[in-house]
Amino acid sequence: MRTIAGSIVGGMQETKEMVEFCAENGIYPEIEIIPIQYVNGALERLENRDVKYRFVIDIANTLN
Repeated sequence: MRTIAGSIVGGMQETKEMVEFCAENGIYPEIEIIPIQYVNGALERLENRDVKYRFVIDIANTLN
């Protein structure tokens, strides 16, 4: 059996256009930025279902 799958993300050009549209219209993702030192706490929150947004680990400001 063969399966055909697609992606709703689009190609490079569509992605570029969407990022530009978001930047021009002040559309930002809902995220929570955490330092790398807080990763274990973030995992605990995930296990406890105490997460409202996606976590983004701030590597640049925590490795100095």
